[in-house]
Amino acid sequence: MAEWYQVKAHIISQKGHCHAGHKVGDQFIIGDVVPTGMCAWAFYTLFPFVSPLQSGGFFPWEKDPDKTTVACPDAENPVVFELRRIKK
Repeated sequence: MAEWYQVKAHIISQKGHCHAGHKVGDQFIIGDVVPTGMCAWAFYTLFPFVSPLQSGGFFPWEKDPDKTTVACPDAENPVVFELRRIKK
């Protein structure tokens, strides 16, 4: 069985007013349910990118195979997350 990794979501940019109150520096460990305090809209946007990182996959457009960057769906008030695979 392949190794399973945790993924940390770290907010690296936030413009406008986030209605969930997220701000630069906030961090969450992503599993298969919405982490306490995380906007559900952001979680559902991030999850398709979290799953490959959890299972050892990567994104060919990223220089670092252990991370990717994803923005929440609010185009007028974007919150940008860096997703990083946590290696033991």
